[in-house]
Amino acid sequence: MSYVIAAPIQPSVPVIGSADSFPVHRIYCVGRNYVDHAKEMGHTGREAPFFFMKPNDAVLPVPAGTTGELPYPAQTQDFQHEMELVVAIGKGGSDIGVADALSHVWGYAIGLDMTRRDVQGAAKKLGRPWDTGKAFEHSAPIGPITPAAQAGDVNHAAITLHVNGELRQASTIDMLIWNVAETIADLSTYFTLQPGDLIYTGTPAGVAAVQRGDELVGAIDGLGTLRVKVV
Repeated sequence: MSYVIAAPIQPSVPVIGSADSFPVHRIYCVGRNYVDHAKEMGHTGREAPFFFMKPNDAVLPVPAGTTGELPYPAQTQDFQHEMELVVAIGKGGSDIGVADALSHVWGYAIGLDMTRRDVQGAAKKLGRPWDTGKAFEHSAPIGPITPAAQAGDVNHAAITLHVNGELRQASTIDMLIWNVAETIADLSTYFTLQPGDLIYTGTPAGVAAVQRGDELVGAIDGLGTLRVKVV
């Protein structure tokens, strides 16, 4: 097929142990999915999960053993990190049952949901969408995807983020309000999930601002590390 303009490049993410990459279809994100983070954002209780999206070209793939360069975005004075487990969907579907949900997972990765917090906050006060606070270029750094069979027991893994060597975020994946299977099941009632979808599952407490020159190192047991420098 020919097009009247150049076709966009297909965003993709490296895969551990493979020369092939994982093509990115959609990026879904879960809001306030750790109890401690929900509290620091002023919310309590186990509310139903809610979702927002980033464009697929928001990914900033960072191959293993490298440090990604994360540009400081325009229109913000409060650029914040949110360290997250990312789920890579390998089999699509809708109305997926919780018991079957993990069979749709191709693999897992470490990700950052980078946020213009001041822009997001202003939009929330006015009851407007968060797109300008969440869905901008390079707002979804991500490390290589580890196939599910090689990832071990991700559901009980430790998750941490250090900034310039200082521990900023620390928790375990089993502290998710809605676990991976429950998240997939609920999300699939709103959207037909497709192979290539990524789900950023939420962040623990400790979100904070970063500046140019800061080095961020995220880690999840069994998935290695993700390193980025704000430039």
